[in-house]
Amino acid sequence: MPPPTEKRDRKPHKKVCNFCVEKVHLIDYKEVSRLRRFVSERGKILPRRVTGTCARHQRRLAVALKRARHVALLPYTADQR
Repeated sequence: MPPPTEKRDRKPHKKVCNFCVEKVHLIDYKEVSRLRRFVSERGKILPRRVTGTCARHQRRLAVALKRARHVALLPYTADQR
């Protein structure tokens, strides 16, 4: 039997919701610096499996991102160059 590799032995760690850890109750659409972490370089909202946010905060995050886009705090898409 071949020796086990590190990848097979290593258990993937569970991603933890940043909003739950920081005990954020309201995700404000005006906090652009916080919201930018959850948007890809193309301007798309990153999914839960990538960011590690819980379902409740992901729904609130999506609403906040859409509001920030609507009032032009965040772009809808990246520059097409």
